[in-house]
Amino acid sequence: MTAHHPAAAMALLPNHHPSDALLVAYGAGSLGEGLSLAVAVHLAHCPDCRATLAEVEALGGALLEDLPPAPLESLSLAATLDRLDREEAPANPCKALRLKPLWSKPKAASAPQPATGLPRPLRAYVPSLDSLSWQRLAPGVRRVELLPRTASGGAAQLLRIAPGTALPHHGHGGLELTVVLSGHFADELGRYGPGDLAEVDGDTNHQPIADSHRDCICLIATEAPLRFTGLMGRLMQPFIGL
Repeated sequence: MTAHHPAAAMALLPNHHPSDALLVAYGAGSLGEGLSLAVAVHLAHCPDCRATLAEVEALGGALLEDLPPAPLESLSLAATLDRLDREEAPANPCKALRLKPLWSKPKAASAPQPATGLPRPLRAYVPSLDSLSWQRLAPGVRRVELLPRTASGGAAQLLRIAPGTALPHHGHGGLELTVVLSGHFADELGRYGPGDLAEVDGDTNHQPIADSHRDCICLIATEAPLRFTGLMGRLMQPFIGL
């Protein structure tokens, strides 16, 4: 099966965006790796959210400058320098990418993409869609695991959903972020296309369905396992990894 490259599809600006609270958490570095990756992929294609994030980070910097200085212990500087000497390369490539600009012009319609067609944050995990070996989960549903579930419950993966295919109806044990790379899907909350970020939590139950003529390829990051409501979903869950 030939992969659809999302680069051309990303020419239009996204319609669905992360909440302000999510952008603040991302800017503060308090999100897990999978959730951070999902936000970074959306930011790579959304100049409005990049501008909002810049304002959030500027405000945070101003607040830090207004804090009164705290006295340091006599050996604090030496201990910090020693720790820096022993610091290894970041295990989280997404956090490493956060230190570098993902775009050259903040108001550009979309960031330039390489031949792989993938946004830059995702290229730290996936070289290209053509190189992937998709695992079949169910008729019309395939996946590639990016981040296996951690002890705290977080996970991230790519899903490829054939046109007209619906995922099992489910709820959530925590935050779930879905970023569309190509194609479209719809659920009880709206319709999502390339670059859109769907943000749902434990109060949301839904059943996404790929509703366009092409495969819907999404990045899905969760901070806790999903809660499938039907028998088929519960039977599939050990194999889905969500």
